[in-house]
Amino acid sequence: MYSLFSGLQSISSAGEQHHQNTSTTATMWMGATSMAGWWAAAGPTIASFMFVWAMIQQSCPRAFRHYFEKYSLRFMNYFHPYIQISVHEYVGERLKRSEAFSAVESYLSKNSSQSATRLKAEIGQDSTNLVLSMDDHEKVTDEFQGVKVWWVLNMTGSSKSSGNSFPDPDRRYYTLTFHKRSRKLITETYLKHVLGEGKEIRVRNRQRKLFTNGSGGRWYYSQTMWSHIVFEHPATFDTIAMESEKKQEIIDDLLTFTRSKELYARIGKAWKRGYLLYGPPGTGKSTMIAAMANLLNYDVYDLELTAVKNNTQLRTLLIETTSKSIVVIEDIDCSLDLTGQRKKKEEKSTDDKEKSPKESSKKEEDDTSSKVTLSGLLNFIDGLWSASGGERLIVFTTNYVEKLDPALIRTGRMDKHIELSYCSFEAFKVLAKNYLNLETHLLFDQIKELIRCVKITPADVAENLMPKSPNDDPDKLLRKLIQTLEGVKTAAVERESQEVNPEGLTN
Repeated sequence: MYSLFSGLQSISSAGEQHHQNTSTTATMWMGATSMAGWWAAAGPTIASFMFVWAMIQQSCPRAFRHYFEKYSLRFMNYFHPYIQISVHEYVGERLKRSEAFSAVESYLSKNSSQSATRLKAEIGQDSTNLVLSMDDHEKVTDEFQGVKVWWVLNMTGSSKSSGNSFPDPDRRYYTLTFHKRSRKLITETYLKHVLGEGKEIRVRNRQRKLFTNGSGGRWYYSQTMWSHIVFEHPATFDTIAMESEKKQEIIDDLLTFTRSKELYARIGKAWKRGYLLYGPPGTGKSTMIAAMANLLNYDVYDLELTAVKNNTQLRTLLIETTSKSIVVIEDIDCSLDLTGQRKKKEEKSTDDKEKSPKESSKKEEDDTSSKVTLSGLLNFIDGLWSASGGERLIVFTTNYVEKLDPALIRTGRMDKHIELSYCSFEAFKVLAKNYLNLETHLLFDQIKELIRCVKITPADVAENLMPKSPNDDPDKLLRKLIQTLEGVKTAAVERESQEVNPEGLTN
C-alpha cells in the first residue's frame, strides 16, 4: 500500500515539474516574440530617423551642423555623470612625444598584466625580463582611495597633411574616465600619483639608448630626426685609466649637477652643463663619455654635425632630445670648419668677386655640405632654445683645443675643461688591474721609471696588456710593455738629437 502511494506521489511531482517547465518555456517564447515584435515596430522608426539625419547632413549648411553637434554634445554632457581626460602621445607641431603619456604608459604596465586581455611585451632594462603594457584599444580598471577609474588606449588613423607627401603616423592617446563626484580627488591627487609613480617605474624599466642623427631626408615620415640603439657600453669610472684624485673630482662635479635643479632655477640659469674633453688621440675621451652616461643613467645623443643641413635643423635636433641625456659632438675641430669663420668671411667675398659667374653657379650646385655656422652652434649650446627640457649635459671632444674658437669653449658654454693626457703610472696600475688582475708585480718599478720618461697613451698601454693567445701570462705581457716603452724612449731620444743637429753634422 505504501509503495503504491509513493508511486502515485512521484507521478504527481513529475507532472507538476513538467507543467512548470512547459510554463517557463511558454513564457520565454512569449518574451522572445514580444521582443521581436518590438524590434519589428521600431525598425521603421530607426530607418526613418537615419534617413532624416542623412538628409540633414546633406542639405543643412556645414556651420549649422557644427553648432548642432557642439550644443547637442554639451546638452548630453549635462546629464552624463562621467568625465573624460585624454592624454595624447604626441604634442606640438613637431609631434614631440609627451612625457605624460610615457608616465601613464609605465604606470598602467604595473597592473595591466593582471586585468587586461591583450598585452604588448618589450625587453626590460636588464635585457632578460619582459615588460608588459596595454595593447591598442584595450581597457583596464584602476582604483585609488576607493574610487574606480577606467583607462582606455585609443588610436586615431593616419591621414595626409597639407604640404606633406608622407602620411602622419597613427596617433595614440589614453582616455581616463571617472565619476563627476570624484573630480577633485582625481584632478588634484590621483593624476599626480600616476605621473610620479609612472616616472619611477619608467626609470627602473627603461633601457638607455644611444641616438644618432641621419641626413634628415626621412624625418618627415618617422617624425623624429634621431634613430637609436640600446646603449650597452660597459665603461665605468672604476675602469678608466686616470689618477684617482682627478677621477673623483669629475664624479663629484657630475653628481652635484644632478642634484642642483633648485639652484639653477633660483639663479635663473638653464639646467645644463658643458664639458670639454681634450687631449691626444687614444687618451680615453669616448670612454669618459660612456662612463659619465653609466654613472648618471643618462641617454647619449651622438650629434654628427656634418649631417645637419642648417642652423634650423640643428635647433630642431636639440628640441627633440630628452632630459637626463648627454649631447655629444666628438672631434668638433674636424666636424665643421668652425674655427676662424669670422676671419674668412671677407676672404670668401673677395674670392667670389674674382670668380666667373659660370664657376660660381657650378659651385653652388655642387655645394651640399652643412650650412651650420658658428653662431648657430653657439645658440645651440646656450641660446634661448637650449633651455628646452632640462638636466642635460653637452660634451665636446677635440684633439687640438687650440684650434677652437674661444667663444665656443668659454665658461658658460663649456663649463668644465677636462684634459685627458698621456698614461701615468697610476693610470697604468688601473689598466694592469683591469687586464691582468694585478695590483703589484716585480716589474712595476721598472715600468714606473720608463713611463715617467715617455709619452704613451692609455690605448697603447692597454694594447700591450691585452692577452692575444692562451700562452700570454701576466709576466710575458708586462715584459712586452717594457720593450714597447723602451722603443718609445729610444725614438724620442733620436728625435731630440735630430732637432739639435738636423743635418747630422759631426765636429
